[in-house]
Parts: sequence; structure tokens; C-alpha cells
Amino acid sequence: MADAAGAAGARDTTESVETDAGTARVTWHRADRPGLVLALGHGAGGGVEARDLRALPAHGVSVALVEQPWRVAGKKVAPAPRTLDLGWRGLWPVLEGPGLPVVAGGRSAGARVACRTAAELGAVAVLALSFPLHPPGRPEKSRADELLGTGLPTLVVQGGNDPFGRPAEFPPGGAGGPGYEIVEVPYADHGFAVPRRADLTQERALEIVTGAVTEWTVSLG
Repeated sequence: MADAAGAAGARDTTESVETDAGTARVTWHRADRPGLVLALGHGAGGGVEARDLRALPAHGVSVALVEQPWRVAGKKVAPAPRTLDLGWRGLWPVLEGPGLPVVAGGRSAGARVACRTAAELGAVAVLALSFPLHPPGRPEKSRADELLGTGLPTLVVQGGNDPFGRPAEFPPGGAGGPGYEIVEVPYADHGFAVPRRADLTQERALEIVTGAVTEWTVSLG
């Protein structure tokens, strides 16, 4: 069931979707002549208003910002990973609705969901923004197997000072498959924020994110 789209008309719309985990929401930002759908889930600590999710350009890609049921319901704590995966799976028919290849993506916890489910759902690639390689200060609790197990072309965009895993901590891209590539945003933390003293502006940091994603998605087509 579609909600009011506002002045943007048919290109920018929001719809509610019933899943086995509850009611989710998809906000569409449609390109004029898209060749791909980029589906992006949010993290455990925020929603689709995150700066990097909202800044991604269309450039021939229709972007679908996905709000998980727990967030739509107004809850403050994300559920267990299996429940997040359940909600994401329930949204997939809607994401495939335009009849275009779908790139599964997300930031932080949303990136983990995308990695875990992309192959089974038929995604063509995975975008992981601020992949939480491990809990802060706990490098022994690695989640690298989720990233290495996608079996699909995968792009990781990671802050240089991300406490959930700095780029140098990531393992090699994996043998026997497409592996992954990683782009570093210098000085940036888990939310791609950079300190004022850094030799990099916040605007430039976001340009690195959007530029890397744009170049990569174009290469998929």
C-alpha cells in the first residue's frame, strides 16, 4: 500500500510492506532510466536518515531506502539478526518489482543483513557501508565470514577510524570467488563523520562515499 508521495510525484514514493517480522517501509528515489535497483537497509542505531544513505546519487540507479519493521514500529532496540533477515526477505518481492537487477546493500547492521541474504534472494551484488567487522575493542569477535561468504561482487566503504573495523583489519578479499573490494574514507568514523582537525572536510568525505558507490554501480551495468 503506497503512502502519499508529496510534491516529487511518481519518481519519489514511499510504501508500506507487510512482512513476517511486521510492517516495513520502502522509500523510492527513482532514476529517469534506471538499469539497477540499489536497496539499502539502515543500521541498528539509526534509520534511513543517515547521511551516507541519503547522499547516494541516482546516476542510472533507482535507490530504495528500506526501514525495518522494528524501526517503523518506533522501537529503539534492533531485534536479533534472524528477525532482521526475516524482514528483509519479506521486502524482496517489492524491491524486484521494477523488473531490474537488485543490488543488496546497507550500512552497519544493514550491511550484515545484505551480506547474509544476498545470494539466496538473487541479488547481483552487495554494497556494505561501514561494515561492522567486529564490536569495538573486540577484534576476536570477527564477522568476516559474513562478508567473505556473499559469493557476489561486493563493495565495502569503510571509515579509516571506524572502531567497528578499520580497513587494515579486513582480511584479503577471498579466494575462489568474486571477493570484495574496499574503499577507505580517511579519518572517518562509523558514521563517516570526520573530526574538524582532519585534513579532510565532511563534504569531501561524503563525496568519497558517493563517488565510490557511483563508479562501482556503473561498472556492474
